[in-house]
Amino acid sequence: MRFFKWVFKMLKRLVVFFFVSTILAVVAYRFVPVPTTPLMVIRSVERIQNKEGGWVHHSWKPLDQMSKHLPVAVMAGEDAKFLLHNGFDTEAIKKAAEHNKKSKRMIGGSTITQQTAKNVFLWPGRSWLRKGLEAYFTVLIEFFWSKHRIMEVYLNSIEMGDGVFGAEAVAQYHFNKSADALTRSECALIAGSLPNPIRYDSKRPGRYLLKRQQRIEKEMRFIPTFPKEGEDFDPQTADGVLYQ
Repeated sequence: MRFFKWVFKMLKRLVVFFFVSTILAVVAYRFVPVPTTPLMVIRSVERIQNKEGGWVHHSWKPLDQMSKHLPVAVMAGEDAKFLLHNGFDTEAIKKAAEHNKKSKRMIGGSTITQQTAKNVFLWPGRSWLRKGLEAYFTVLIEFFWSKHRIMEVYLNSIEMGDGVFGAEAVAQYHFNKSADALTRSECALIAGSLPNPIRYDSKRPGRYLLKRQQRIEKEMRFIPTFPKEGEDFDPQTADGVLYQ
């Protein structure tokens, strides 16, 4: 009996520690740059094992110092309703589930917020445990962070090429310029590579990636100019009815 009480006590302490530590981590990253992510560590170990060099290429860049076209491009390619939803796009999730029932080519319905939660706090994988934690961190991020901050962390943390993480690194290593100098077309190319940036290389784009780039450039006109911190989006900067 005493043993079960001890186990229950320890479990309760672990649960309290989990919630306190994760909430504190999310709050901290609302203000400080994310230095590294689990996937960065994994890729760095892989590069060392394959004798391809050491740590991955990554440097933090404030969102206001990136090209204004980049957040618009990733929204057009990954999450058109990013400025409208609360972290989950139920319509996209439903469409993805219906598609995956009928097709062997699986697609996802993850939002930019969900991808940020996965990239910053979790490990790669498709287990139910990881998906549950992804949903948990998505709720925390949407509660404690602004949309501006979510986009800033997303564009600094996601994999954008082989050993390349974040907007500044991909701008430097794929386009020989700073992230603030990326053109509209280059931003669409980067966004087009995001489903699989190792396979679809924005430095050496193939036919498929170039087609995605063209489609994303067309879709970008339906996305409003990304608002600055503390501001709301201007629907007059977007065509169509989605943001009207």
